[in-house]
Amino acid sequence: MSQTITRSPNHQITKSYHHCRQVARTRAGNFYYSFIVLPTERRRAICAVYAFMRYCDDMVDEGGSNAEKRTQLDQWRDGLDEVYASSNGLSHPILPAFQDTVEQFSIPKSYFEAIIDGAEMDLSVTRYPTFEDLYQYCYRVASAVGLVCIHIFGFTDESAKRYAESCGIAFQLTNILRDIQEDVEMDRVYLPQEDLETYGYTEEDIRQGVIDDRFTQLMAFEVDRAKKHYEEALPLLPLIHPSSRACLAAMIRIYRQNLYEIERRNYDVYRRRICLSAWKKLAIAAQALIQKRV
Repeated sequence: MSQTITRSPNHQITKSYHHCRQVARTRAGNFYYSFIVLPTERRRAICAVYAFMRYCDDMVDEGGSNAEKRTQLDQWRDGLDEVYASSNGLSHPILPAFQDTVEQFSIPKSYFEAIIDGAEMDLSVTRYPTFEDLYQYCYRVASAVGLVCIHIFGFTDESAKRYAESCGIAFQLTNILRDIQEDVEMDRVYLPQEDLETYGYTEEDIRQGVIDDRFTQLMAFEVDRAKKHYEEALPLLPLIHPSSRACLAAMIRIYRQNLYEIERRNYDVYRRRICLSAWKKLAIAAQALIQKRV
């Protein structure tokens, strides 16, 4: 269970935190609007770990051969080793802030190792036969993120870890449903093959953006699965430190709103990408903060 430690200011660390904040502000999308309601120390920390994970994702999603991307991920693993060895002279501008954060909030290294492993899966695994197979991927790229976050948020009971895992799964399933078309263009199909077979919907149908009864039944099933994981995560909120609850509440509401929007559009994720406006996200964050204070 994490506790905040008061630390002496350091110019290099301060500069690194500023860099991480800029990364989060320009790249975090859904998450950044929930970050802004955190107390300063926790907000700085969440931006630092976000920046670490953002760079990891970018290594996989941007140009270059898979061999080059694996080399970059291995170098990122080396950077992680340096951080946990309490090395000085860290090689990347985000790492001083990241190192300060993991030490301050006692975040286990294994979570970040899982996140890097999850990013690497996108270089070799493009199909998932069963939901159990997909679950492993979702755990690495999303549940591990949730576990990192609750160490920064602060939590009062070990059961929070189980609920954070469910929350991460719910978020990633929402992302998968929102990004079906974008992913297939990169030759990635995250919908379990067993589900496609059950509803008679093919990868070619995905590529063509076919919307019919097969598709709506498939999507209704997948949305219902995501909703169940949101429900399983509900006990998490009261276990989080009161100063962090508004942030977590905003995260959950923003992601659930994306899921509701998919339903509202009768599951049409092909013609126009599901995306909440900045004003909508700000309104959700403000509402979460107001409710925390009531």
